[in-house]
Amino acid sequence: MAAVAVHQFAECITCHAWSPDQSMVAFCPNNSEVHIYKLFGEKWEKMHVLSKHDQIVCGIDWSLKSNKIVTVSHDRNSYVWSQDGTEWVPTLVILRLNRAALCVQWSPKENKFAVGSGAKSICICYYEQENNWWVSKLIRKRHESSVTTVAWHPDNILLATTSTDGKCRVFSTFIKGVDSKESESSSSDLKFGEQIAQLDLSVTWAFGVRWSPSGTILAYAGHNSMIHFIDDVKSNPSAQSIPLRDLPLRDILFLSDRVAVGVGFDCNPMIFTADDTGLWSFTKYLDQRKAAPSSSRGSQLSEAFGKLYGTSKQVPSNDTVEPSKPRGGAHENCITCIVPLSKRGNTTLCRFSTSGLDGKVVIWELDIPK
Repeated sequence: MAAVAVHQFAECITCHAWSPDQSMVAFCPNNSEVHIYKLFGEKWEKMHVLSKHDQIVCGIDWSLKSNKIVTVSHDRNSYVWSQDGTEWVPTLVILRLNRAALCVQWSPKENKFAVGSGAKSICICYYEQENNWWVSKLIRKRHESSVTTVAWHPDNILLATTSTDGKCRVFSTFIKGVDSKESESSSSDLKFGEQIAQLDLSVTWAFGVRWSPSGTILAYAGHNSMIHFIDDVKSNPSAQSIPLRDLPLRDILFLSDRVAVGVGFDCNPMIFTADDTGLWSFTKYLDQRKAAPSSSRGSQLSEAFGKLYGTSKQVPSNDTVEPSKPRGGAHENCITCIVPLSKRGNTTLCRFSTSGLDGKVVIWELDIPK
């Protein structure tokens, strides 16, 4: 089904995150602040403004268990916000970056979080109880350009990244004293910063890396309108690359091991599914839109571009009208962020939200068989 709720919070939103009970949403309205709204009945009211950063906040994540918010900004800083009564108290995280922090995500156990940066490095941050502060260990000299997204494996050890050098990488983030070796996987035997895999499937910027709920499949998008699915990354990777007919994706979310959603410059969530053999394919657009007719000049312009690229269409007359791309959906500009909302069972997600440069937060529902 299509969008179940559309909320216009600002003129532009860079990122957003939900509280554990999903009664509050935190987002950055394309500035140095983070606004927290709470739903009362059918009306959203602004409750808090987090204003410690000096430049645009480009990453927010709200932990489900500890109820802490982590934010990162172009000012090279990160803060962990803890609720004390009615106030949110910030704690500065020592990142040691000389370029902008670009993305952030809590680990599944919430004892660490990862920060991607424009300094070609990743910060793995954890809390030192003895000194009462958040510190970081850096993974350097692995990326050749900015780190655009980070994604934690369900085992809390492996971390996947994408970069504007076009590559997707997987690292071990095992930290002695923070992580235990009780994990059933072999990831806990790896050293911190050890590179497990490097995927060179994209020749352009790479975005939106995500693990499937079981951790067996990895997906990421390329800026050349491609999406890549990789099975069995740790031992014997096998990749599938799907070219898209429209604009590139910016972010991806797995709803199950067989269903994924991609969002980006098309302003319309795209559903991808895998068949019984594990073969992935594009299924449909989630938002149902109405197609507006274009003018004959538009048809002539399309024919001209077709001739340029060797795919000219035969147009019988100047009065021919071709349908234009559907418009008027829930989002009117690039979707930059997709966040899970609720789960049904253990591995199937049926609600998620998106935010974009149009300043909207949209809630979607999708029926997925168990």
